[in-house]
Amino acid sequence: MDIALFSPSSLFSEEDDIPTNDENSDTQEIYVERKHQFPGMELIIREFSFHQLNANLLWPGTFAFAEWLVQHRSYIEGRRAIELGSGTGALAIFLLKTYNLDITTSDYEDQEIEDNIAHNCRANEIPVIPHIKHTWGDKFPNSVPDWDLIIASDILLYVKQYANLIQTISFLLKCYKPGDRKALSRTRDDENAVGDVVLPWPAFLMSWRRRIGKEDELLFFNGCENAGLKVQHIGSRVYCVVLKGNESND
Repeated sequence: MDIALFSPSSLFSEEDDIPTNDENSDTQEIYVERKHQFPGMELIIREFSFHQLNANLLWPGTFAFAEWLVQHRSYIEGRRAIELGSGTGALAIFLLKTYNLDITTSDYEDQEIEDNIAHNCRANEIPVIPHIKHTWGDKFPNSVPDWDLIIASDILLYVKQYANLIQTISFLLKCYKPGDRKALSRTRDDENAVGDVVLPWPAFLMSWRRRIGKEDELLFFNGCENAGLKVQHIGSRVYCVVLKGNESND
């Protein structure tokens, strides 16, 4: 699969390699629709030939995460989810079609991204998924969010945005109020549990396949710990992030 061609230098740390874009401005508005194979279905996804925020193409983490979620469906069934860095919206579309998951997409404040996700919903014959335009670290548009599951794939490319991303994750986790919703955690008897891991409510599930340095990974994980979050490795490149004190019980 093609990789994203360009990202604004302002999003990178000084040590990051900055991809360059060889396409001229006449080609930057071109779209292409591709058929992508997801577990149990084929989706039609319109992708940009170019997008400055890397919201243009499907990245490998999307497919790997979809496979993992199918294998651990109890983690998402009955949840109310928001996806950070939705890009084309493909993962959210897959989860809605497969599990009728109550899901909201979100990405940078860019109308083109929102319009393209809506297009991809219609192309795959589902209602347009609710979308929130939000830049990590900025004030969240919804002052009382109540998503009990946050998901994301391949969003750790921009080291300079880690602090902002962690701030947004912390806000969403801390604002969740269970109310009359389901119990805060799965039981250890859950047939789809991974080892001793029990997925709390709320939780952030993250997967990635984009290659990043170990030092950059540690920057993110240490930043989470410093922000009062607990990181658990629960699968092949899949991590669960929860509030400290809300970890799975032994």
